[in-house]
Amino acid sequence: MKLIVAIASKRGPKIGAVRNVIDRLRADLGYASASVDYLTYDIDGGTAMPRTLEELMTGAEQRVMSLQALVRKEGLRADYFIGMEGGFHQVEHHDKLCTFLQSWAYVSNGEGGYFGSSGDVMIPDVISHQVMGLRRELGVVIDDVTSKTDIRSNEGTWGVLTKNHLTRQQSFEIALIAALAPFYNHVLYKSGPVKEI
Repeated sequence: MKLIVAIASKRGPKIGAVRNVIDRLRADLGYASASVDYLTYDIDGGTAMPRTLEELMTGAEQRVMSLQALVRKEGLRADYFIGMEGGFHQVEHHDKLCTFLQSWAYVSNGEGGYFGSSGDVMIPDVISHQVMGLRRELGVVIDDVTSKTDIRSNEGTWGVLTKNHLTRQQSFEIALIAALAPFYNHVLYKSGPVKEI
């Protein structure tokens, strides 16, 4: 038996997150003795820099919709289709807007799917102002702030903010474990996935 997992990304942290989570949950998903094949595609989520929860969720879901169409067009199949999106959202607290970084995942079995998210980490004002106020892309801002290049393909903003106690990959792992819960804990989610249109 073979488990085929399609991923809407070619970025190392996202692929690493999927591999770690699938390895960890394979038995609970019913594929204990299966070998695993990964199909990776560079797919856009539709928004260069998500700045709301809606944009984060839509980006992860849109990646899966595009991924499914592409896999089918190539005449291939997959047991799971995975899209991940990271970005900001804001919450008003004590009359102040607080900006948070969050990672989202959407996982589909081809018939329907589920969302999951990581925790949040608060964004320093110097970064929030650049991304939310001046509408600059986070990847550019975090590279400028750290004087490094391509942070997003490595520890990510998560790693920078938490001194690598929680990396971008780990944030996606949390989101994926949450999004896959209805597939490995199907007794509690027996009504089935939300049908896709």
